[in-house]
Amino acid sequence: MKLKKEYIDINDTLHHIKVQTIDSINFANIVCPDFEHPEDLFYWLKENTTYKNDPRDIELLQTMQTLFNKNYHGIPGAGDCDCFTITAGACFIRCGWNYDIVLVGRDKRNPVHIYTLVYFKNKPYVFDLTNPKFNTERPYKYIQEIPVNWRKWKIKGR
Repeated sequence: MKLKKEYIDINDTLHHIKVQTIDSINFANIVCPDFEHPEDLFYWLKENTTYKNDPRDIELLQTMQTLFNKNYHGIPGAGDCDCFTITAGACFIRCGWNYDIVLVGRDKRNPVHIYTLVYFKNKPYVFDLTNPKFNTERPYKYIQEIPVNWRKWKIKGR
């Protein structure tokens, strides 16, 4: 499923990212292999994703299955940072790894980018599929980490 709507605010977007992540878990359980380390997952997803901007004045949030199968852009794996955050989150849940969502920007009120921070053996790793390498982060003036307590979510089949 894809959600295509006018951008309202970051809280609305975060709510819909959670909904789309939950809707992606069953697909992640089917297609995401077992990985020994988040770095392996990063390069598997990196190989299968392509960065594409949202349509003008539209917030496009694609579930993992939409990102790979019935993509808005007509290119399997094509999406932007919030689509990649949804897919990464579903894969982290499938692997049993905790994670945070990271919002960054040039000022406090307007984040310009979103990605994840995954925890493996209690160590955090930057997981930003818009970067070419695992555990790398571009400099931003403002960074906000939002813990994702997915183990408390009501997820069908769990």
